[in-house]
Amino acid sequence: MPFTGLSPPCGDVISYGELAMLAGIPRGGRFVGNTMAKNRFPVIIPCHRVIKSDGTPGTYTSGPERKIFLLNHESTEKIWRT
Repeated sequence: MPFTGLSPPCGDVISYGELAMLAGIPRGGRFVGNTMAKNRFPVIIPCHRVIKSDGTPGTYTSGPERKIFLLNHESTEKIWRT
């Protein structure tokens, strides 16, 4: 499913760098990551769907275990591990 909004659809993920490019900020992956870290509504604004460019989940406000739980909960494939 193509990504067209501020967050990927349920079950999909996007890297920090890809999200930065879509926002018009080339090489802005770190900026996106820092912005996501300040998200006060992480389930309403689903920043858990943004992952590192190497395919690993990265960090999350509520801890990496919670991010992995949310990714697995939304995904049809349970591939995320700590």
